Amino acid sequence: MFLRPSPWPGRVLALVCLSSLGSLALALAAQHFFDVRPCPWCVMQRGVFLLLGLVAGLGWLLGQLLNRARAVQLLSLLLVAGLALAGLAAAVWQHQVAAQSASCNMTFADQLVMVLHLDELLPSVFMATAGCNEAAAYKLLGLPYEVWSGLLYLTQALAAAWSLRTLLRQR
Repeated sequence: MFLRPSPWPGRVLALVCLSSLGSLALALAAQHFFDVRPCPWCVMQRGVFLLLGLVAGLGWLLGQLLNRARAVQLLSLLLVAGLALAGLAAAVWQHQVAAQSASCNMTFADQLVMVLHLDELLPSVFMATAGCNEAAAYKLLGLPYEVWSGLLYLTQALAAAWSLRTLLRQR
């Protein structure tokens, strides 16, 4: 008997794409409408969310269009899981270490943004305008922004892992 492939890996990729791009949109709205200024670690997390959105969206789209949907979904979910874990690590670092320092100039996040010239290419999205301890003071519903992004990264990583398990159990 033939089993139909599970629709969940594709749905998870679509949800990761939408949640990542939505998170980026919310961060930009907070910055430009409510003067929530980003630090280098915030900016780096924006880049991770953008990459997550692109990888997941492309994986979902190619999975719909190509005959080798399983292979595309597998690769996309692996990349999503890795990026989400990297984003989670950045959020934890920002909350536990960077938020305690007066300045986060020349930290890994600041250097990465400068090396990639993200602040020059898209300054309205990737220019850091606050120090890490200043950014730590911004809260949404009582929690710092990096905690919210960390929770989203964790959810995305768990969803990708669950989908990978589902995909690998199919024959």
